[in-house]
Amino acid sequence: MSFKKLIEPIKEALVTQGFETPLPFQKKVLSKIKGGANVFGIAPAGSGKTTAMVMGVVQKLQGKAFEDAPRAIVFAKDKNAVLEIYREFRTFTSKTDLRVYCVYEEHNIDAQRDDIYDGIDILITTPQRFNKLFFMNNVNVRMLQMFVVDDAEFLFRGSHLADVSRLPESLEKCQYLVFSTKYDERFDRWQEKFMFHSQFVLMK
Repeated sequence: MSFKKLIEPIKEALVTQGFETPLPFQKKVLSKIKGGANVFGIAPAGSGKTTAMVMGVVQKLQGKAFEDAPRAIVFAKDKNAVLEIYREFRTFTSKTDLRVYCVYEEHNIDAQRDDIYDGIDILITTPQRFNKLFFMNNVNVRMLQMFVVDDAEFLFRGSHLADVSRLPESLEKCQYLVFSTKYDERFDRWQEKFMFHSQFVLMK
């Protein structure tokens, strides 16, 4: 998929950053995201996975805010990763009205709850903080369209995999995107339980 098929605000952001053509991984994965497929994007560092994910989410939401409940959630390993992804989203949403918000442990949970209640479109979060908010009924997932994990290797440390795996149990229809430098056989259960008919974009 070429950049020409993306919505105008994304193309403007790409021009500002000096990007003219997609990297090979981005070209393959963006078309699958746009088509609504559940995707495992497996590629080495530097292949443009995070940027492709951000563009895919903004494209899917058409750059427009809608109601109050989040329509996309992105899981990341820690505060630094959450903030890095947030900055990437801000680059591509600055000319849209999409509301991007991030949550992590080192911030007041009551303030986070209030901000989420005011209305957001994209939530970037660590698994631990999301679960705390979710099980306190502070995150409404009824509108969720996209479930994303960035740099998914972190899931296999501690309780992260179990924390993230709980959310799909509450979802009816959602698009799942998992990005990682390598595939782990523990993801086979996700394919069986909710990532049905997953497509793979593999780059070495």
